[in-house]
Amino acid sequence: MLLVNGREIPVTVVRSRRARRYVLRLRADGLARLTIPRSGSAREAWEFAERQGEWLERQLQDLALRPVRPKEWRIGTEILFRGELVKIEAASDLTDPTDPSDQKSTIQLGDQIIPIASTTGDLRPAIERYLRALASRELPARTLEFAALHQLSVKRVTVRAQRSRWGSCSFKSVISLNWRLIQTPPFVRDYIILHELMHLRQMNHSARFWREVEGACPDYRTAKLWLKENPGLLDR
Repeated sequence: MLLVNGREIPVTVVRSRRARRYVLRLRADGLARLTIPRSGSAREAWEFAERQGEWLERQLQDLALRPVRPKEWRIGTEILFRGELVKIEAASDLTDPTDPSDQKSTIQLGDQIIPIASTTGDLRPAIERYLRALASRELPARTLEFAALHQLSVKRVTVRAQRSRWGSCSFKSVISLNWRLIQTPPFVRDYIILHELMHLRQMNHSARFWREVEGACPDYRTAKLWLKENPGLLDR
């Protein structure tokens, strides 16, 4: 626990082989995540976290002002899809009106018709499965399109459900992307893809790397601002 102005903040501590420094993040559910790099120690990590009291207090204030995202998705719930708040709507498709057993339940999300077992209860698991499958079709294709444009060689593109990052690039030229990019605007999706692709040229976050990013995505700062203003998408 971290104590901030008399308030106890629960903390989960994780070690990361990829992390190069101590990182403290506040999730949308109020849980803090403290990352320890491979060469770090738990004692130094806690000392680092305790020095972030003012920052944590500001984050808690911002968190209190954010609109609460529903944990359960039901008919009528609005969720982000391609950067827009889209309402989940019910739809029905009767293949054979004389046979009730042949009825198919569907819901509509923007331009997507999603088959579903039932339109009652929490629809989130079924919708997330559908969106992840959609992302698995769209994101690799977009990545390979950009790779060809910038004459970069990608060994493989994977779509995963990372909890703390939008994407990554390995030394083996494997790009991993978060399926929730399907919920962001296209220009944000493209920035994340280009960001990871530019790591094929600079496997760091040096000034040279950011020049590569700017050359490939001149308005990347706008995309970073959108992500900053729309936190919590990675929190489940």
